[in-house]
Amino acid sequence: MKILVLHGPNLNMLGMREVEKYGTETLDDINNSLKKQADKSGVAIEFAQSNHEGELVDFIQNTKGNFDGIIINAAAFTHTSVALRDALLAVNLPAIEVHLSNIHAREEFREKSLIAAVCIGQISGFKSYSYNLALCAIINSLK
Repeated sequence: MKILVLHGPNLNMLGMREVEKYGTETLDDINNSLKKQADKSGVAIEFAQSNHEGELVDFIQNTKGNFDGIIINAAAFTHTSVALRDALLAVNLPAIEVHLSNIHAREEFREKSLIAAVCIGQISGFKSYSYNLALCAIINSLK
C-alpha cells in the first residue's frame, strides 16, 4: 500500500504563520510524524507540497498506477479549484481531504469545499493530528 500526502499553498509556512489556528508544528514535523505512523503500519508514504495549482494537479495525475490513495490538504485551493477536483476524479483513487483548522468554524467562504464531494471523507479541526487521523482512515478504507 502506498499513499501520497499532498500539501497545498502556504503549508510550507507552518509553525510560523497563524499559530493560533494552525499550531506550532512545521510541515517537516507533520511529515515525520506521518512517516513514523506509516512505517508502523507497513505502509509506504510520500510527500509533496506546492504553492502552485498546476503543480498540485500534476502530482495528483502522477498517482495513477503509482499510489493506492491520497491525503490532500489543498489549503486555499480547497475553496476555489475545479482543476484539483477534476484531477481527483480523473485518477479515481480514494482521497481524504484534510485541514488543520475547522473550516466550518471560520470565514463563510472557507466553509465550501470544491473537493469534498470527490473524496471519501474530510477531517478538519485537529491541527496536525488531522493528518494522522486521515492516515488511519485511508489505511482502513484500503484494507
